Amino acid sequence: MTQDVATGAAITFDEILQRLPHRYPFLMVDRAEDYIANTSIVGVKNVTFNEPYFQGHFPGNPVMPGVMIVEAIAQTGALMMSKTLEVDVTKTAIFFMSVDGARFRRPVRPGDILRMPVHVTRARGDVFKFAGKALVDGKVVAECEFAAMKGANS
Repeated sequence: MTQDVATGAAITFDEILQRLPHRYPFLMVDRAEDYIANTSIVGVKNVTFNEPYFQGHFPGNPVMPGVMIVEAIAQTGALMMSKTLEVDVTKTAIFFMSVDGARFRRPVRPGDILRMPVHVTRARGDVFKFAGKALVDGKVVAECEFAAMKGANS
């Protein structure tokens, strides 16, 4: 299912479904590459015209909302945390805590493939801080720093 962690493992869609509680229409990561435990990951999102937000954002000129790009970056970080900490998603969740310095550089449209490199800037126990970007065709479309924590489902 995945490669050796030391070489930068791939994470398939089936494993994402085991590691994240999100489901359609809110699951924003289709696969991941270059996973290195406690260090980094690259999430991949295939943006299609079928995304539900395109119906209203904007009719005739579909643009992926910036908050959805940030969510995709955050879910990539949560995926890395879930795998690193071996989280049981039936009992525990990864909660988004903060976002800082979000910048949006260019629009994301149907047909684009978002590549989201995320790396850990600090980890202490169950709290991780990250820096992440979203790229389309190698060009930065968005970037931010964010934090997440492991917590119990209630």
